[in-house]
Amino acid sequence: MAIHEECGVFGVMSTQKENVAGITYYGLYALQHRGQESCGIVVNDDGVFSSYKDLGLVSEVFSKDTLYHLPEGTMAVGHVRYGTTGGTTRNNCQPIEVNHQKGKMALAHNGNLSNALELRDKLELSGAIFHTTSDTETIAYVITRERLMTPSIEEAVSNTMNLLEGAYSLVLMSATKMIAARDPYGFRPLCYGQMPDGAYVVASESCALSAVGAEFVRDLLPGEILVFSQNGVESRKEHCGKQKKKTCIFEYIYFARPDSVIDSVSVHESRMRAGELLSESYPVDADIVIGVPDSGLDAALGYANKSGIPYGIGLIKNKYIGRTFISPGQNERLDKVRIKLSPVKNVIDGKRVVLIDDSIVRGTTSKRIVKLLRDAGAKEIHMRISAPPFLHACYYGTDIDSEENLIACHHSMEEIAEMIGVDSLGYLEVEKLSKLIDSEDYCAACFNGEYPTKIPADLRKDRFERKLSERV
Repeated sequence: MAIHEECGVFGVMSTQKENVAGITYYGLYALQHRGQESCGIVVNDDGVFSSYKDLGLVSEVFSKDTLYHLPEGTMAVGHVRYGTTGGTTRNNCQPIEVNHQKGKMALAHNGNLSNALELRDKLELSGAIFHTTSDTETIAYVITRERLMTPSIEEAVSNTMNLLEGAYSLVLMSATKMIAARDPYGFRPLCYGQMPDGAYVVASESCALSAVGAEFVRDLLPGEILVFSQNGVESRKEHCGKQKKKTCIFEYIYFARPDSVIDSVSVHESRMRAGELLSESYPVDADIVIGVPDSGLDAALGYANKSGIPYGIGLIKNKYIGRTFISPGQNERLDKVRIKLSPVKNVIDGKRVVLIDDSIVRGTTSKRIVKLLRDAGAKEIHMRISAPPFLHACYYGTDIDSEENLIACHHSMEEIAEMIGVDSLGYLEVEKLSKLIDSEDYCAACFNGEYPTKIPADLRKDRFERKLSERV
């Protein structure tokens, strides 16, 4: 637990003027797990853009009154954010809006550019002025620059993709079109569907399509650009096949909702498989298997099914508390664990427990969860992790930017087990990750250090917000 996540994007293009803000609201609500710092919606009413963005959860930012004051339109884009680049300020809320010589644009971005600093430096030296500290604005600036020299917004997006490195799933709209684009590696998911009235919907995950009543059509191919207009859907594939597909494997282990399907693979079944593999690699005599809500539950069920040890609900999550990793400080993270999770004493007391979780980053959260179970009377605790140990930084949208705080970089598995207070510990082996999705087409750089792109020189999330004394 305690992984910082990236973002969720959503877009809708209707064949008629309607409450597209309401559709986007429900889509973002379904994607809330992908980002809880801020959210925003931009509505396009015949070329006039209206927006509302603020810090907080979707349900907090968009009251009934707020939604009422957003006009009807034919298009809207929305975003839920956890910032992997740039701080938590209103300026960094998305979608980003741009007014330029040839019209308007609103852009929502999921992922992280590995060459953001390099691009931004070049733009600033050429006279560009930035209002935010997120790399999304860098993308918006490049698209705008290209749009001024090209005949269409889709051509501008295509030219921009020649310059971007790293992870980006984009949804943007101009006055007349909605564009969806996925980077050539396919790091982050992006799919689209169609509603019964013919409206097109684009979303980070298929669960958001279901939430608004859209029928899933397909995932975007890595490198694909989809152009939605009143003429229908056009697919552009000039960037497809340029790179070997590298979908983030942690989408399946942790980020995505279990009811989503990413690149034809069920997230729920992938997590079940992780639990089965853990049972094969790290069997143990125990009385009950429990999972840490939410992403540990499916793997726990898989472990129980494979091992024959009964599955139980041993930890209850307060569903009105945000994920622990949203708290941007160690003390806040510690304080929230006990508020967020409660042990079911009757299930735990006197039992030998197999505890399944999705990851151990610093070990702090795991230690607190183990203590909760000990206090509830657990006789033994055998922890199994449905991911390999984190050993490397991520540059593609997961906020793991320093190896100094990763517990597995400095301690053996036996030492970690002792530090967090469990009787035994087992991680999913890196070599078995391919079995989660029946494919070798994934990125596991945070586990094995094999980066698909060049490593950026500057890794800090706050690189655009440093004090003068800290700048090089």
